[in-house]
Amino acid sequence: MTTRPVEILLVEDNPADVMLTQEAFEEAHFPHRLSHARDGVDALNFLRRSEGHAGAPRPDVILMDLNMPRMTGLELLDILKEDDELRSIPVIVLTTSRAESDIWRSYNLHANAYIPKPVSIAEFVEVIQTLGNFWFHKVALPHPPRPS
Repeated sequence: MTTRPVEILLVEDNPADVMLTQEAFEEAHFPHRLSHARDGVDALNFLRRSEGHAGAPRPDVILMDLNMPRMTGLELLDILKEDDELRSIPVIVLTTSRAESDIWRSYNLHANAYIPKPVSIAEFVEVIQTLGNFWFHKVALPHPPRPS
């Protein structure tokens, strides 16, 4: 179990889903800091600390949707897993898509998990609590080496 808040980057273009995710994480009751990027382009700027994100923290995990404007989640995932600095960050796809092609493509691009978004708020909170228990209490997450 980590002693510091878990840094989570949520990549989501739907404001209602952002609010629901924020509320679900608050109800999950584990130390975290949730940052938000509105699409894949904004997420890359956040991760590369450019375009107004100079002080952005490196996330311990990325939680992202697939269907977004400007750059889809699959395009972002492809870029992340090819980048030497970013590929070690676990990526959890949380999306409305239940298409087999999206599931296969996500895992082929090295997503760490693929979770179809639950329909009800109660189920969504349960998914976030399960994610929190597994990813932030059980799993050892990689931390970038400190500069010497």
